[in-house]
Amino acid sequence: MKKRDEVETAALPMRKVGPVQVTGSEGAMEVRVPLATFETPLWPSVERGARVTAHAGGICATVFDEGMTRSVLVEAPDAPAALDLVRFVKAQRRALEDRAAGTSRFARLKEVHIEVVGRLVWIRFAFDTGDAAGHNMTTRAADALLAWILEQRPECAYGSVSGNLCCDKKASAVNGLLGRGKRVVAETRIPRRLVERFLHTTPEKIAELNVRKNWMGTVLAGGVRSANAHFANMLLAFYLATGQDAANIVEGSQGFTMAEAEGEELVFSVTLPNLIVGTVGNGKGLPFVEENLRGLGCLEPREPGANARRLAVICAAAVLCGELSLLAAQTNPGELMAAHLTLERGG
Repeated sequence: MKKRDEVETAALPMRKVGPVQVTGSEGAMEVRVPLATFETPLWPSVERGARVTAHAGGICATVFDEGMTRSVLVEAPDAPAALDLVRFVKAQRRALEDRAAGTSRFARLKEVHIEVVGRLVWIRFAFDTGDAAGHNMTTRAADALLAWILEQRPECAYGSVSGNLCCDKKASAVNGLLGRGKRVVAETRIPRRLVERFLHTTPEKIAELNVRKNWMGTVLAGGVRSANAHFANMLLAFYLATGQDAANIVEGSQGFTMAEAEGEELVFSVTLPNLIVGTVGNGKGLPFVEENLRGLGCLEPREPGANARRLAVICAAAVLCGELSLLAAQTNPGELMAAHLTLERGG
């Protein structure tokens, strides 16, 4: 009989798709991408995107910025005291950096953003976290910074170590504006003949559908800083296969798809401002996760942060492949449902 608190490992269908060819800020690579999902048509869909982009020369993926966030909440006696607190925090940037560095070998304070409502002050810290996604690392650093601030400003009181301005696992505007995790752009150029051969459509049809569906449709739906078809599908499958905190697809799926017919080419890109991935930390010790990370070349001896950035660009490339394939399918009446019937129900 199993003990009530015994941890079990759940089995999920997983397949490695590709190869996906990636160049860009983290170098050139060709990898088979592991995706764990119950939505099995996702595998051939991402595979199709990988195939057409490989024939077109691959996907260029660029990490623009990175920084994991935690926002603390402080209660001041009144609004003037709140202003004094804001001025104090801004003036003590070096002291805050030193104290953050003392909480971890890898935590480095990068940015401080402050919001005030009445006498309540939210202080949003962004940290470099090496190869870790950084949930616990940032919380520990923020906890230490908050304690020090309250020591220096005894007139103020503790509100919370996380005041929701982070903004962790919730749809928000702030993460798109300021970033959370890694901000990555993946792009490709595909000649018309390859679009027609592999995707059975045209650059013009994909570009038009992207505007009407992803941008106009999302505006009508009231979407928050997001214009894409199904980033969440690829993110969840990739996160589960590589030991990530799957709940981070909430903010991770807030991103943008661009598609333009430029001459005889389709210019296609995905932008993910809130891509939260790591190669060390909780969940990474499971045998299948370790095998997948090693197969992606993300457990190599590199400078801190390099393995996580490599993982991020691979993830963004997989998102592009799935996004491109789905949009292409939806330009043709009946193709999406026919694919699901064939792949999920056997006809």
